Amino acid sequence: MPDYSLVFLLLNVALGFYNAGTIWAMEIDIFRTWKLVGPKEFHTIQVTHWKKLPYWIFTPVALALTGGIILVFFHPAGSPAWAIFGNLTAQLLSLLLTVIFWGRWQAALSRDEAGPASEYLDKILGTHWIRTLLINIYAVILLAWAIIIVM
Repeated sequence: MPDYSLVFLLLNVALGFYNAGTIWAMEIDIFRTWKLVGPKEFHTIQVTHWKKLPYWIFTPVALALTGGIILVFFHPAGSPAWAIFGNLTAQLLSLLLTVIFWGRWQAALSRDEAGPASEYLDKILGTHWIRTLLINIYAVILLAWAIIIVM
């Protein structure tokens, strides 16, 4: 009989690396490309981007957070506490900082007529690496956790 808690952990690993991939797309391509468009096209591009986020960002992030919470209670035997809580802590810290900084800056950017020259885009570009790091930390914690359990 399969160990469903291990299967669930491995599904979370896969989702963690999906989220790491999307955050890298944001970090090295999407936000930086916004600097290259004209002010007239900027908000059209940003609105188009926002319409896609519920599908390829918000849903997977919500699933990952749900998975992280469930893993606190439903995890394979022998799971290290640092992995259980490190995974969830990195996700929660990323979400908290998004609410405090990047989400607010994105909202301000959507109203800023400066578009690609906006101070808010500069703030995002200057600090988004922190969010990228946190998402990668959470994915690597899940991978290390799975390796520990399997070995």
